[in-house]
Amino acid sequence: MVTNLPIYLDHNSTTPCDPRVVEAMLPFFNSAFGNAASRSHAFGWQAEEAVKCAREQVAKLIGAEPGEIVFTSGATESDNLALKGVFEMYAGKGNHIITCNIEHKAVLDSCKHIEKLGGEVSYLNVKENGLIDLAELEAAIRPQTILISIMYANNEIGTIMPMKEISAIARKHDVLLFSDAAQAVGKIPVDVNADGIDLLAISAHKMYGPKGVGALYVRRKNPRVRLTAQIDGGGHEKGMRSGTLNVPGIVGLGKACELCLMEMEEETVRLGSLRDKLENALLQMDDTHLNGSKGNRLPHTTNISFKHLESEALMMGFSKELAVSSGSACMSATPEPSYVLKALGLDDELAHSSLRFGIGRFNTEEEIDYAIEQVTKTVSRLRETNPLREMHKNG
Repeated sequence: MVTNLPIYLDHNSTTPCDPRVVEAMLPFFNSAFGNAASRSHAFGWQAEEAVKCAREQVAKLIGAEPGEIVFTSGATESDNLALKGVFEMYAGKGNHIITCNIEHKAVLDSCKHIEKLGGEVSYLNVKENGLIDLAELEAAIRPQTILISIMYANNEIGTIMPMKEISAIARKHDVLLFSDAAQAVGKIPVDVNADGIDLLAISAHKMYGPKGVGALYVRRKNPRVRLTAQIDGGGHEKGMRSGTLNVPGIVGLGKACELCLMEMEEETVRLGSLRDKLENALLQMDDTHLNGSKGNRLPHTTNISFKHLESEALMMGFSKELAVSSGSACMSATPEPSYVLKALGLDDELAHSSLRFGIGRFNTEEEIDYAIEQVTKTVSRLRETNPLREMHKNG
């Protein structure tokens, strides 16, 4: 029996803070409130020790060294620091960056900013499954190329990029590789050394941690990556990101990483099973279409188009029962169809009819059964009153 409505199925947008994360954070709001940069008394030492522990927890989750973790306000800031920081630092080597057209807006808009500064950016297209063409990637590399920026997993369709193959190409041509891994870290195994990644963005609130905190992994050897800081001040975070550290948030990020490391394997199996149950049931309806790759994607994500229906009308139909989205949260204010789905080759009508379902740690099988029932019922009801569908059926 489902009692807590609406059911939250938008975990790609954000996740609830795990109670164990909140518990770890609480002391650092009041009793242990010190500034981690205060080196002259016990309050500062306690905060500094907590940050050190969190740095180790974050590093362990992605196979990095603690000294390679730079704390930020989230993946958007990490994206900005990586892209702009590399562009400025390596200006003497070149000014060309390669990315792809389904990246998060934090990457795409940073690239647009770099273009205004005189940089050159190549935007790779993706195939209908959401993957880039590796031959096209290699062909796009020039002598002036300093960075390849490819997201680890897409936030709308869940497609996982072939990072090891991408990094092999980057290494072959002596080009740095950055990946926005906000959707991947904590959901699937990510190892910066095995994957050959030089810079990697992380966000706490995508993996049951608090909002407003994240990290950027910056490789220290083979090669040693250097960045120009984008926020100047007291030289915190080895001079890469000035500002008083958000100690409670950093503690929360660290605890979230620790929990993901412990529970990811089991959680992946459970969420994958729930996702498949939801997806298989919804795809049995007529005129439904799965967007992206069926095999190579995040275990908790599915994106489905319901032909001849507007996604907004669908969501209004079950808004009191279910919380889902029609795409990325950062784009929810725009009436335009998803640029990610358009990049896959979907026409405007199909792109406008899509829903993204993101299943999470606290969802139950009963909730998925209820979601299937509500979506099916709403789709059927709306289609009965939709003249477009009747016209289509009649040719």
